[in-house]
Amino acid sequence: MGKRLTQIATRTGDDGTTGLGDNTRVSKASARPQAMGDVDELNSHIGLLLCEALPPAVRELLIDIQHQLFNLGGELAMPGFELLKDEALAQLDAALAQHNAALPRLEEFILPAGTRAACQAHVCRTVARRAERAVVALGQQEPLRAAPRQYLNRLSDLLFVLSRVLNRYRPDGSVGDEVYWKSERLARASTEG
Repeated sequence: MGKRLTQIATRTGDDGTTGLGDNTRVSKASARPQAMGDVDELNSHIGLLLCEALPPAVRELLIDIQHQLFNLGGELAMPGFELLKDEALAQLDAALAQHNAALPRLEEFILPAGTRAACQAHVCRTVARRAERAVVALGQQEPLRAAPRQYLNRLSDLLFVLSRVLNRYRPDGSVGDEVYWKSERLARASTEG
C-alpha cells in the first residue's frame, strides 16, 4: 500500500479533486470517490452500531466487517488493486446462514424500528444498499471486480438479519420482537377470509 498519511490538511482537494492510490487525481463528483465515500459512511455507521449492547458474536463479526470494508474502500481507491478476498464473502454467507437459522420464519414485513441497536443496523443496511448502487454505477463506467459489489449486496442482507437478531436480543436474557407493518390490505384480507 502507498504512503501512510502524515498530514491530513493538505489542501490538495481545494480544487474539487481527490487523489487515488495510483497517484491519479479525479473529480470528487466522479463515480469512484462517490463509491469510496458511501463505503466509508457505511463503516462509520457500523462503528456507531458497535457502541450499543450487542451479543458478543455479533460484535466480533461487525468488527471484522469494519476491517473488510476498509479493504473494500482501499480497493476502490486503488484502481486495479485487489484487497477484498474471497474469504470475506464466505464469512458473510456463513453468518447469514447461522443467524437466519436461529430466527423464526418471517411472514410479515417489518419496520426499521424496535431497539436502538436494531434501528442502527437498519441504517447500516440502507447505507450498504446505497454503497452497492454506487459500486454498480462505477462498474458500468470502469472495469471493476465483482467482489466489492457482491460483498455489499450480501452485507446489506446480513444487516437486515442482524436487525432482527438485535430486536430479539436483550442483555438480561429476555427476548424481544420485531415491529410489524400494519397493512390495511392485509388486515382486511384476514377479516374477510
